[in-house]
Amino acid sequence: MITITDIPPSEVQDNLNMLKADLDSKIPSKRLDKNLLIATWNIRAFGNLTRKWDSDNEDSPKRDLHSVLCIAEIISRFDVIAIQEVKDNIRALRDTLKVLGKNWSFILTDVNKGKVGNGERMAYLFDTRRVHLSGLAGELVVPEEWEENIGEHALSKQFVRSPYAVSFQSNKHTFILVTLHILYGNSPQSRIEELRGIAKWLYSWADSINAYHQDFIALGDFNIDERGDLLEETFLSEGLYIPPQLQNEDITRSIFNATKYYDQIAWFNSQGNGPKLSMEFINGGNYDFVPYALANRNLTKQSLSWLISDHYPLWAEFKV
Repeated sequence: MITITDIPPSEVQDNLNMLKADLDSKIPSKRLDKNLLIATWNIRAFGNLTRKWDSDNEDSPKRDLHSVLCIAEIISRFDVIAIQEVKDNIRALRDTLKVLGKNWSFILTDVNKGKVGNGERMAYLFDTRRVHLSGLAGELVVPEEWEENIGEHALSKQFVRSPYAVSFQSNKHTFILVTLHILYGNSPQSRIEELRGIAKWLYSWADSINAYHQDFIALGDFNIDERGDLLEETFLSEGLYIPPQLQNEDITRSIFNATKYYDQIAWFNSQGNGPKLSMEFINGGNYDFVPYALANRNLTKQSLSWLISDHYPLWAEFKV
């Protein structure tokens, strides 16, 4: 059986070299004790894989070893990345970690059971040369007393996929990441209560940890349809800040639709006594892998979405 650690065919290696060259030109390099690269990526149905270099029409799943090499190469450019849509079967994740090597580690949730949970986990992958776990990991639960300020019956099911918080340390500085994947639902209005509850919870926590000089960043798939729509206003109502660089119309989230605003990296940036990020934000953006990943296979975007993803990774660079 072919494995991910085997030497890939020449055409696969040629494609990887093309992808690496593009990543070199578009993603900031890691600089020791100078910067921190944080990313988020919804990797479509990141579960099982077919152990072939090039899957065919009869194979299920479509994701193959070539696509895992591309995914791993993109992930390797960041210090820590939150990944949504990790499935019950983590074969593709384990192969990705084999490619990344011994300096990489991960932490993830158990599977969200039930139909709406979609059998998903949330995970963080991180470069242990640059960051390490600092002790805290947990899922968010909103206090019952807040229900009257969030919406009627808002907490009857809690969150379909509980936001997942993990603390990391880099260069003696502690920061807490909270990743989430908001239920898409039947309409934008159906997402409002969940976003409102999360925003209120995040502010309460960020305000308390700010006293300990720890930073707090929310990231993930918020399922915000359009820039400036009601969901965005709801999520930002508690003071979460998205830098202008990530609001630029050129920083698209979906490989299918440039207007979608699903994925976010946000933090509190109070001008008064509220929580404020201590790390200096440098820059941010997405990474458009479509012209480069698996480019030698002449795939449609629909096919590419099952091999790589239907979302672009989103990243932010901070000074540490």
